Amino acid sequence: MMQIAGKSLELWKTEYPLLNDLIQYNEVLWSNPSKGLSPSGLDLTLEDIKEAEARFKRFEPYFKKIFPETDGVIESPLSEIGEMKKSLEQEYSATINGDLLLKQDDRLPIAGSIKARGGFHEVIKHAEDLALGHNILSKDDDYGILADKKYKEFFSAFSIMVGSTGNLGLSIGILSAKLGFNVTVHMSSDAKQWKKDLLREKGATVVEHQGDFSVAVDAGRSQCEEKLTCYYIDDENSKDLFMGYAVAALRLKKQLDELNVQVNEENPLTVYLPCGVGGGPGGIAFGLNQVFGHNVHCYFAEPTHSPSMLIGLMTDQHDKVCVQDFGIDNLTAADGLAVGRPSKYVGQRVKTYIDGVYTIDDERLYRLLHLLYDAEGIKLEPSALAGMIGPVHVAKQAEGGSGTHVVWATGGRLVPEDVWKADYEKGKL
Repeated sequence: MMQIAGKSLELWKTEYPLLNDLIQYNEVLWSNPSKGLSPSGLDLTLEDIKEAEARFKRFEPYFKKIFPETDGVIESPLSEIGEMKKSLEQEYSATINGDLLLKQDDRLPIAGSIKARGGFHEVIKHAEDLALGHNILSKDDDYGILADKKYKEFFSAFSIMVGSTGNLGLSIGILSAKLGFNVTVHMSSDAKQWKKDLLREKGATVVEHQGDFSVAVDAGRSQCEEKLTCYYIDDENSKDLFMGYAVAALRLKKQLDELNVQVNEENPLTVYLPCGVGGGPGGIAFGLNQVFGHNVHCYFAEPTHSPSMLIGLMTDQHDKVCVQDFGIDNLTAADGLAVGRPSKYVGQRVKTYIDGVYTIDDERLYRLLHLLYDAEGIKLEPSALAGMIGPVHVAKQAEGGSGTHVVWATGGRLVPEDVWKADYEKGKL
């Protein structure tokens, strides 16, 4: 009989009955029993997040020069979506207590997704480390000089590689190529064709693989190890990606203050984060916990066909198990979330910070995409809607969930119009 991390499938299902629903692709909500125990991720602190934010600050003159539309700042709006709240309440016969806000990372400059946070941070950190290490830059310089020809020529001697299902590859590829790096993105079979086309248009090399996310990651990692001048951005195991995402917590705090939104015990903040390998939602959840402490609640959202983080956290096996071990196929329209094996780095650091994980069916993603556009005129890609059902789950729990709800919209601005229209049509009743 096949063994999964030393146990039979039947024993796993006996110990964790929720696996029976997961294997049947049923939507579930798992509440994390480790929430609030001794903190995990003690090797990281608020100071690490502030250091990453300071790096973004140093690069503002560069971003302003190369991407004038950013005014130097890589940030997204926080929008109230009261009409969508009404639509959710009507569609699901629920009462959502408190305001519903959308953190629109689909509108992050340049890359149009949440990956502009972590991905950009790791690229600029590597560029900064190289330039400082070769004594062609100091931290007191105006980083706008990095747009000069001599720096592009300097960076062209170095390579960057990454494995991706789509959006991380876009962020790494676009910025790395702009800086002058030779960048190669290893893409899994589920990555959308338009993302591959856009990367090639922006100057990145795209290598396509027949397998899933893990195959693309492994291929990129092994190829990069053969070159001394190659730097591999590891979506499964990167502190620098994690810290880039965590900066979002400081930015969100400022935006909530500007909206006069109080976050305290009487008015908690609940955040719903689409989850693939875990870096983006994990970094944000870690940052939010550093900023708001026990007054913030975070839920991860995964496709029913790719519940890797849920299984990793629930069993405490993290990357030692994958969804395919349990007969789950990892095939979903939510390409950015199509990850069969979760990040051990992330899972071990957030396991006491997040409140739970829920799964969502592809058909519901399309339905929510349709509802959001009808209610608010906002266009997202399917994976970015995974967080939207979260407030309904919380509303239907015994305590009801009050305070402020923030759904994290992870991508969508760069989706071609014909692709988006087809997705919208799929969401019609």
